Amino acid sequence: MTRGRNWDTGRISDAQLKEIDAEVQSFANNPVQSPYKDLFSEVGRRADKIGKWMHLVDTSSDSTERKHLSQAVENAANTVFEFLPNSKTETLLADLRASFRYGRGIVIPTGSKTVRFACHLLVSLQEAIRTTLPIEIAYAGDRDLLPADRERLRNRFKDLRFLDVSAAFGDSDSILGLREGNWAIKPFAALASSFEEVILVDADAVFLQPPEAMFKQAAYGDTGTLFFHDRLLWQHAFESRHQWWRSQITHPSPALNKSLVWTEDYAEEGDSGVVVLDKSRVGVVAALLHVCWQNTQAVRDEVTYKLTYGDKESWWFGFELTGSPYVFEKHYGSMIGWSKDAGSNLEICSFVIAHVDERDRLLWYNGGLLKNKKVDLESFGLPTHWMVNGTWKKGADRKDMSCMVGKALDLSSDERAILTESIRLAGDIDAAFGFI
Repeated sequence: MTRGRNWDTGRISDAQLKEIDAEVQSFANNPVQSPYKDLFSEVGRRADKIGKWMHLVDTSSDSTERKHLSQAVENAANTVFEFLPNSKTETLLADLRASFRYGRGIVIPTGSKTVRFACHLLVSLQEAIRTTLPIEIAYAGDRDLLPADRERLRNRFKDLRFLDVSAAFGDSDSILGLREGNWAIKPFAALASSFEEVILVDADAVFLQPPEAMFKQAAYGDTGTLFFHDRLLWQHAFESRHQWWRSQITHPSPALNKSLVWTEDYAEEGDSGVVVLDKSRVGVVAALLHVCWQNTQAVRDEVTYKLTYGDKESWWFGFELTGSPYVFEKHYGSMIGWSKDAGSNLEICSFVIAHVDERDRLLWYNGGLLKNKKVDLESFGLPTHWMVNGTWKKGADRKDMSCMVGKALDLSSDERAILTESIRLAGDIDAAFGFI
């Protein structure tokens, strides 16, 4: 039985409803306004309350009580999260949740600037890996992903869906600023997607297993989330960032207490190139609202993107501050690339970060199929080795590979076959679409 209910009747008392109404009113009387830096924890507290009230709505068997609670949820959500999509009704959050009407799927945010890499990903997923999951392309209006590019995608790839995230959030684009927001579109794409269970994927991700494997990870089943770690680098280098995190997190979760970024002062926790979420869980939705808030234009310009790098840390931070369970892969970022003899050590070097599943098998890596898309837009690279749990040696700049020192592993024949075929198909796409 849900906490806060009367154990005999299964109903919430009038006094408890009045307490909820008073708290909703306090949200309205004390709006979240700039300066935002010290308000991330408070927004987390409010999102947590909204999530708990959503759960009460979902489990209420009394229509009058449910209606009262539903209105309280809507009033609270509209006060805290001004970006919620326009609706013909007064139940914006309920309507949004009702729009999660399909099962599992992949969401790829892309614009015309990154559409080439999205094509490489799509052809790999559909024709090399042969995923069975439906795919949704998320973009922010016609200036972001040109109509001509959308038409080319429709004609070349099967069963694609398209999601204009700026349209999904109506007139609130002045709050979101997604057309110029780059990374900021990602949490809003996850929230607005019609998929209930979402694999959010950057356009330059590369898979070595079908994405469906992520739904089979035990940690995902436990929490409805799966996040991936960044490289373990730059210990004690970002004092202001860590001071801010600690000012907002007073009771770290068990997940955070396992973090070497939290306990040993390393720089960056998350690689948000892939994020997996189950939006059927109200805690996930509540936390996702917080992540979205962190990526609104005013908040990201003032705090989020100044103290951290893009959207990467906003994901776990939103879940942590909302009190919603979440889980990371068990290792920090791994390496996939090419072997380099470094005296008594063997190094694996490249320009990307790799990630493994719960059995320590390669799952995906970021950065795309090109060897280094930052400096050479023509040369593909077929990795030969990979490494997990080694020591990172960061390259000096974009032209220099980063390396990992440790025990090198060969790619399996299946992994090599997937990458070889993906590169071949990507080359065909480049030629057909005139990308190079």
